[in-house]
Amino acid sequence: MTAMPQTYRYFEDFTAGQEIFLGQCHVTEEEIIAFATQFDPQPFHIDHEAAAQTIYKGVIASGWHTCGMMMRLVVDNLLKHSSSMGSPGLDSVRWLKPVRAGDTLSLTYQVKEVRASASRPDRGIVISIWSVSNQHGEVAATVEGMGMFGRRPSGDKPDA
Repeated sequence: MTAMPQTYRYFEDFTAGQEIFLGQCHVTEEEIIAFATQFDPQPFHIDHEAAAQTIYKGVIASGWHTCGMMMRLVVDNLLKHSSSMGSPGLDSVRWLKPVRAGDTLSLTYQVKEVRASASRPDRGIVISIWSVSNQHGEVAATVEGMGMFGRRPSGDKPDA
């Protein structure tokens, strides 16, 4: 697995099978409760006493919060240093392990497939699997999606 250097990336810089480490984030209870209070106010996300009585035995992050943290790492460590043109969508999101306050999440971006657009020669599609693990190496969530990336302009050489 390689760390993503802070160089500008075009569609041509992605290859099937490539794994890119996109960094870590630390999860706090304050963030868990603030996110869930606004967007997913289920008891096991916001109420200590109620959460203790659930299968989770305590407050856990909303899966959507986990996805938001993953997205932040992807933007900061890949997309803002690329020719990203957005995404036509996701094929799957899986929440496999609860995320708790105190967890440190690490994100890996694996390129599953790359294909040039047949109808728009200025771009290509990268199919990827994002996998976030906690500090114990347990996979907490995965996202399979696709991103559109601009093609390298003629005359622009790849970064060394």
